[in-house]
Amino acid sequence: MAELFQDKQLWPADRTERALARAVSAQMHSGFGGMRRDDGYGAAADAMEELAARQPGYLGFESARNPDGSGISVSYWDSLEAIREFEDVPAHAAFQARGRDTFYERYEVRVCSVERGYKFPL
Repeated sequence: MAELFQDKQLWPADRTERALARAVSAQMHSGFGGMRRDDGYGAAADAMEELAARQPGYLGFESARNPDGSGISVSYWDSLEAIREFEDVPAHAAFQARGRDTFYERYEVRVCSVERGYKFPL
């Protein structure tokens, strides 16, 4: 609709909001079975989020954890290519290795395109 009626200015003016409205790719990380140890996990996760925020195509991040340490984190990107490029960043690979060795019993990563989204309140 926004493309058909461009004079109505239906796309958000903000670049990030417009990218989210048009096409978003996401990388979802689920950690299961609780964490083996919390030795520095919070600081490491914060550093990883800061690293991601400096990468081209990064749009945002959300995370939720259960008391047992299991949870899900979702990073949003303007393209699948941006996700692939972030996967090649050496510090990202080092954090993944640390996650396998120290933090998680197991985890899963899913890369997807977001087809639709909504929020409350608007």
